[in-house]
Amino acid sequence: MVKRGGKVHPDTFRHDARRALPIGNIATKGVGVKVMKFGGTSMGSVGSLNRVISIVRKTQKGVRTAAVVVSAMNGVTDQLIDIGRRAAKKDDSYKKPMRALEDRHVKTLKALVGKRNQIEALKNVQVLFDALERVVRGVYLIRELSPGALDYLMSYGERLSAHILCEALRSRGIKCEYVNARTLIVTDDYFGQATPHVEKTNRNIRAHFRAHKDLQIVTGFIAATSDGKTTTLGRGGSDYTASIIGAALSAKSIEIWTDVSGVMTADPRKVKDALPVRKLSYSEAAEMSYFGAKVIHPPTMRPAQLKNIPILIKNTFEPEALGTIVGKTADRSDALATGITSINDIAMLQVEGSALSRIRSAVGRIFEALAEHRINVVLITQASSQHSVSFAVALREAERAREAIKKEFALELGSGLINDVSVQRDLSIIAVVGEGMRHRAGIAGRLFATLGRMGINVVAIAQGSSELNISVVVGKHDETKALNAIHTGFFFPQTKPLHIFLVGTGLIGSTLLAQIARQRDHLRREWGYVITIEAIADAHKMAFDTKGIDPRNWRAALSASRRRMDVRKFVEMVKGIELPGKVFVDCTASDEVAAVYPELLSSQISVVTPNKRANSGSFSYYMRLKQLAKKPGISFLYETNVGAALPIIGTLNDLFLSGDEVVKIEGVLSGSLSYVFNEFSGKQRFSEVVRKARAMGYTEPDPREDLSGKDVARKILILAREAGKELELSDVKVESLLSPRARSAKTIEEFFKILERDDARFEKKRRAAERARMRLRYIATLEKGRANVSLRAVSPEHPFYNLSGSDNIVAFTTKHYSKTPLVVKGPGAGAKVTAAGVFADMLRTARDLA
Repeated sequence: MVKRGGKVHPDTFRHDARRALPIGNIATKGVGVKVMKFGGTSMGSVGSLNRVISIVRKTQKGVRTAAVVVSAMNGVTDQLIDIGRRAAKKDDSYKKPMRALEDRHVKTLKALVGKRNQIEALKNVQVLFDALERVVRGVYLIRELSPGALDYLMSYGERLSAHILCEALRSRGIKCEYVNARTLIVTDDYFGQATPHVEKTNRNIRAHFRAHKDLQIVTGFIAATSDGKTTTLGRGGSDYTASIIGAALSAKSIEIWTDVSGVMTADPRKVKDALPVRKLSYSEAAEMSYFGAKVIHPPTMRPAQLKNIPILIKNTFEPEALGTIVGKTADRSDALATGITSINDIAMLQVEGSALSRIRSAVGRIFEALAEHRINVVLITQASSQHSVSFAVALREAERAREAIKKEFALELGSGLINDVSVQRDLSIIAVVGEGMRHRAGIAGRLFATLGRMGINVVAIAQGSSELNISVVVGKHDETKALNAIHTGFFFPQTKPLHIFLVGTGLIGSTLLAQIARQRDHLRREWGYVITIEAIADAHKMAFDTKGIDPRNWRAALSASRRRMDVRKFVEMVKGIELPGKVFVDCTASDEVAAVYPELLSSQISVVTPNKRANSGSFSYYMRLKQLAKKPGISFLYETNVGAALPIIGTLNDLFLSGDEVVKIEGVLSGSLSYVFNEFSGKQRFSEVVRKARAMGYTEPDPREDLSGKDVARKILILAREAGKELELSDVKVESLLSPRARSAKTIEEFFKILERDDARFEKKRRAAERARMRLRYIATLEKGRANVSLRAVSPEHPFYNLSGSDNIVAFTTKHYSKTPLVVKGPGAGAKVTAAGVFADMLRTARDLA
């Protein structure tokens, strides 16, 4: 060790080259060199560091590693900042995280370095912590943490990790040297995000590597001014360090080793369908990193680009994965973009006023004022009238930016030439990036149409003349939803995503899940529908799975769930999942579930339901749902409210759209009662037919729900409202098929015993109809604004006479169909046809978004 003033200098090693392997010797004739960089997660544990060592030791034909640039162990930089801030507040609690930091590094070193080399290695690390302790103590005493002092404090993270890696490599017989990048990279004194002096830096790097032939373990992120003050290159700046060194050495390649297998088309934490990108251009990578992609530091591309050096982004934890190559050109593909990325915590400032266009150099003055205060502008838009200028900055800088502009335009503000500077907070910027967007018509239109269908408001837009990037500013709460919608629209333009949240797993719900299981693959392959069951709930439990619930094994998923069913919590979880194509499917008959429809629709979630409770509730509630359903990007579909899978509501709406006028609607709207009266031919008693219908699943578990006529009343009420009639359920006149005693029976068996006593009454009605050559039908009618439901006998000429099975039938008499009514007829009962109708409505929601 070298001693200075009686102390060991914290960046000096004793070099032991015994049995060392010359991995980094760049003097070998005809061999190119490469630079490797490992990020914080790669350096973060004994296991990951062993992976790093394995990767560094692996030789590559025709290329030798000249330098390995390292970041601090993950989380260390934030811990150092926290320690410094506590010390500046004269808070003794900084000592505990300091000890934890030291303990972590010492334990890591001991695990990686053999006992033979451990004593010397531990001394070197201890020297660094002694120096760090003195720095923090100084901050504590003067109660100040200046930007320069903070940079110096943060530098210890990289210095420690570089020492540990170097010692670990040496203990394995690999020749290497520790290098403090402050001796190589010269910058200005803009602490926190310094700018390198290229010529001085390049001279230093070349001179150093000419004199040092072994592998160099270099601290990333940190540098120094000409007079030796420590600076940093910005968070994530270790990539930049690697690029600077690689460019200075004219390296064959620069490798960035991180915890993901290259660049993805979007952040996989927000967009689960994100795809790997094999090849990016420097320009694309720069745009994506600038607008939030965390894989690579924004300034990294420039030094490599000037020397046309490819940057390879690899995964330390999956070294065999191909990764992403950043180079001169990008891959050509059919995708409409290369990547979609975002920045959140953004604020938009607006400077406006009718006299703004007459103020000399107004725009220049705005940005000079911001530059003077070191405020970075992320995005700019200006009205063609020049009456307003808007720009985006980081949220943390919004108030400083506002004050800077107010100070610059104090006279103009005082005289009313411009308005007060407004600030809109809690925004995000989403950028769509790709070389392939150039000269391709309709890209911007697709972007805005996608956002419009999702009901996402765009605050501002910006597009460069290069057409490489289209950026939009949206509310922060819409960021994830927008990312998913745009990603689907640009990378899977032929697909129609459906994310299903199903409540109710009775006959209809379970049958629907079985139908989805059978049809899902076919629908994806042939029609592009991508159906994912995100959540399922019954009366007792609810299950959520972000990977999707297998519709073939939904019972097991629900059984394994520990979440008790709570409609409010279910809805909150649905709202919290930011995906396009969300559909809430209600297969219950619950008023409580129907009550949450407005909240769902207001949150841009489509609702599909056979549950009639909402549309047959109060007229004001019905109208509220209809108004909410007019918002772009959502659907409220309930075709199965009236006739299972029959297109009754759809036909009625089509008649109105074509300008027709409805004169009368007649219908047998209960598949259950249709079956009952079709089977009630004299061969069986009425009570026996009802029992049979119940056994076949045509009626509700309690047949009184059907025989009361309330279900049919709800259906004709819904049709009346769809026809524009302002009716309440109490306005529908209903002839119940139940006697008072049957209605009040305490059990189903008691009800059937009472119904047997009523068999004679029903048989008398049947015989009377038969004598008149007529048949009994339970019919709902809407005419002249009045709705009624009753048991009627119809003649052979009537369209309802020849009904069979559980068929429903509706006859529309209209202005266009005045002589012969328009008839819709088909099966109207049973779980299969009702579930099929719900399934069709689900698919229709995706078509409406296309």
